[in-house]
Amino acid sequence: MDLRISNYDIMKNTLILFFLRKALRLILLIAAVATFSYVLVSFSPIDPVDAYLGTAMLKVSPEQRDIIAQRWGLNQPPVERFFNWGARLIQGDFGISTIFNEPVLSVIGKRFVTSFWLMFLAWTLSGVLGFVLGVVSGTFENSVLDKSIGLYAYTMASTPTFWVGMVLLTVFSIQLGWTPVCCAWPVGLSPDQTTFVQRVHHLLLPAFTLSLIGIAQITLHTREKTIEVMNSDYAVFARAQGESELGIAFRHALRNVLLPAVTLQFASIGELFGGAVLAEQVFSYPGLGRTTVEAGYRGDVPLLLGIVLFSTTFVFIGNTMADLIYQVVDPRIRKKGGSL
Repeated sequence: MDLRISNYDIMKNTLILFFLRKALRLILLIAAVATFSYVLVSFSPIDPVDAYLGTAMLKVSPEQRDIIAQRWGLNQPPVERFFNWGARLIQGDFGISTIFNEPVLSVIGKRFVTSFWLMFLAWTLSGVLGFVLGVVSGTFENSVLDKSIGLYAYTMASTPTFWVGMVLLTVFSIQLGWTPVCCAWPVGLSPDQTTFVQRVHHLLLPAFTLSLIGIAQITLHTREKTIEVMNSDYAVFARAQGESELGIAFRHALRNVLLPAVTLQFASIGELFGGAVLAEQVFSYPGLGRTTVEAGYRGDVPLLLGIVLFSTTFVFIGNTMADLIYQVVDPRIRKKGGSL
């Protein structure tokens, strides 16, 4: 009993230290990303006032431009604007979006809900199908099936997401008419008027496009791990005892390959987020990725910086979960590193 309590306390303290260490890294990362991003935005050739006015900038007098600049704090020196923005950021105020004229966090929250289902479906498809294809390919190494899966994986891994999206859009939406051409719900309807079936119908093709690239990455990684297991000593011994290739794969390979695949799956969230930006542009999907592009070319500095910080935190959490799962499930990592 005392031993169990002791082990529990050790594990609890180790987890606390792990999360404290990760929290400190996140704070330092956000500070570095915020500074670097603000410097890059400051050198942008886009005039925020002109971007805000759009086609009306020729009709606006210099006095009105000064009023607009003063309202958004653009009349201050860049260094002063940075420290003012940083001070508000510490208090949880990300500023006001010049495009939507509402708090940045509100815009991010609305758009992320739309992007979340796209990324979640693509992430799930990538993990499940990529793992299955990788195990099958590694089990039957150098077979016709392995070569076919490898051809697909290497092709997709080197193909840009936007090109895949354009091809699928042309085939399934324009030529066959099976899927909608754009958007996350039917044109002319508001999100509240949209049914669940309509949302799924609009979601399928963008999610499938985004998952194709992720499936390739998981497949290639899982294939290599499966080949290692299938050529290991205990696999050779099992084969000598009359075990079939599928039996070896199910009895030995799966449990050894699953953990690295899950770790890679969580670590791929950053790539998934980047791919969503391109997929949403191709399909005119009103998510956070498309909002990022819009904030960039329309000079919405508060929204752009808010999205950068949000995406940094989102990717960091995914990598932290991958690290946590790997080290909690595999005791050898804890023994080797001495901590989580």
